[in-house]
Amino acid sequence: MHFKKSSVFQSLLAINLALFIIFLSIELALLFKPLYYFDIWYLGIDKIAGINTARIVENYNYMIQYLVDPRPQSFKLPSLPYSVRGQIHFGDVKRIFTSIELLFIITGLVSVAGLYCGIKHGMISVLKKASFILLFFIIVTLTAFTLNFDASFTLFHKAFFRNNYWLFDPVTDPVITILPEAFFLHAALFILMWIVIGMILLSVCHRKLLKKWKNKSVF
Repeated sequence: MHFKKSSVFQSLLAINLALFIIFLSIELALLFKPLYYFDIWYLGIDKIAGINTARIVENYNYMIQYLVDPRPQSFKLPSLPYSVRGQIHFGDVKRIFTSIELLFIITGLVSVAGLYCGIKHGMISVLKKASFILLFFIIVTLTAFTLNFDASFTLFHKAFFRNNYWLFDPVTDPVITILPEAFFLHAALFILMWIVIGMILLSVCHRKLLKKWKNKSVF
């Protein structure tokens, strides 16, 4: 089968590219601390939790640092008590984000290599296919959030965690009081925003490359 006409290769590359953009969007959301800082004020997290802003920020910053650092380490909040169940849960979350970071690197490398070879051979439709995959993902996700975000949030945890340690008791794990569900909704929407941006960039690149190839064919 000729490389240029390999529809299977194009489909796999499009899926890989779409996944790369999704993983990239998740990484950006995790690292963008100002979103949480804004929510402390917007949601009144300090008032709801009864914890001053400086202490909230200190513990949130620690959680992000813990999650993004791939090295094995124990979860130890700097100024909030936590239970063994809470410690185990954050360890599970860390493993998920470490896996996402690894997949982000792998899909990124495959995307760069695949697009370099593919576009050289005129496989421009890969960009369009990837944008359609992202559009489908956005529609499905937004529909689920609109119908019932709480149910979607619960389903996500049941799908990705092998235990129910994500059901925090605010008495033993007061960290849950500074992580309201509304913040996770905002974070999810932030992720979708970046996916939309990625989808738009893919569409723009597809149109420009298509025009370029059409101009080449004229000569």
